[in-house]
Amino acid sequence: MMRVVLFYALLLAVVLLAVRHGDRETRFAALIALAGSLLSAASVYSVGGARPVEGFVALVDLGVLAAFVYVALRSCRFWPLWVAGLQLTTVLAHLLRLISPDLVDIAYQAAMRFWSYPILIILAMAAWRTHRYQQLQPAST
Repeated sequence: MMRVVLFYALLLAVVLLAVRHGDRETRFAALIALAGSLLSAASVYSVGGARPVEGFVALVDLGVLAAFVYVALRSCRFWPLWVAGLQLTTVLAHLLRLISPDLVDIAYQAAMRFWSYPILIILAMAAWRTHRYQQLQPAST
């Protein structure tokens, strides 16, 4: 339970950092991460446990991947490619579970959760770097 509380505290901190200091694409990506996490959690708690492939969670993760790819394609920065690539690994975990339903539950759940942390760290760094870049720019008159 403490792990879940820590994850949502980190998620909230990253979203607040992105909203306050990030540019439009950083804010959009942070809100995508927030929406994806909340929708996934809501579906898991409403269904009440793991099935061979948690269909709604897989659809949410696929939607999050599509949104991150959209950000990456429209951005001139490199970090959205990393975020989209890490989200792709989560979607591939769902595909592996579909191909091999006997995949160990712990390995499947770890594959789904693990990449969320690097994504949040990348988003926090993107917001911080945007803020630092804006501070270094000379004031326009």
